[in-house]
Amino acid sequence: MTKAIKHIFFDLDHTLWDFDKNSGLTFEKIFKTNNIDIDLNDFLQVYEPINFEYWKLYREEKVTKSALRYGRLKKSFEGIGVSVEDDLINLLSNAYIDELTSFNHVFEGTYEILGYLKERYQLHIITNGFEEAQEKKLVSSKIKKYFNTITNSEMVGVKKPNPKIFNFALELAKANANESIMIGDNIEADIEGAHNIGMDTIHFDYKNCHTNHRFKRITNLKMIINHL
Repeated sequence: MTKAIKHIFFDLDHTLWDFDKNSGLTFEKIFKTNNIDIDLNDFLQVYEPINFEYWKLYREEKVTKSALRYGRLKKSFEGIGVSVEDDLINLLSNAYIDELTSFNHVFEGTYEILGYLKERYQLHIITNGFEEAQEKKLVSSKIKKYFNTITNSEMVGVKKPNPKIFNFALELAKANANESIMIGDNIEADIEGAHNIGMDTIHFDYKNCHTNHRFKRITNLKMIINHL
């Protein structure tokens, strides 16, 4: 990586904050609280791809925030053949959001790499997540202090990969695209979105399943050092 890079922009969920792990623990807690007796692993196996698809629809402005929160649960229960009343789905949906930030596992190497990079670059967040939840995640996981600016989609009114959110974040950071790099897990939203406005990129492929694309790729956060 060239020495021209001055600003590093990170995605939050699935990049620094271990969404899958924290989400699983949250479902375990709210199912127990509400006496829902289902196999958690069976549920999560169905839920994770459905959640992924709903977030894609949300990015594309095809579903609202409330439709995402309700729909992903409704479809997941249907997917494992369990009938759940709408009132209980809405209760679980709210409980999930309330409890999600009570678990704050981050990916291996997060604190070490952020500490290393903070001494050398200005660090920033660009996230499509909901503003209130993302703030809690950053504070509770003790990583907010590493970041100069935080841009979320609700501030801008659009979501990654829309160029407006990247340009907003660059302006907030007083950074130019050609001196900035974006690190994230989602090829479409994070990597292609940033690339299209002239930013450099690193794809964090934490599941090690995307080996056939043209972008720089890492499978562990500490590998960032190899590219900067």
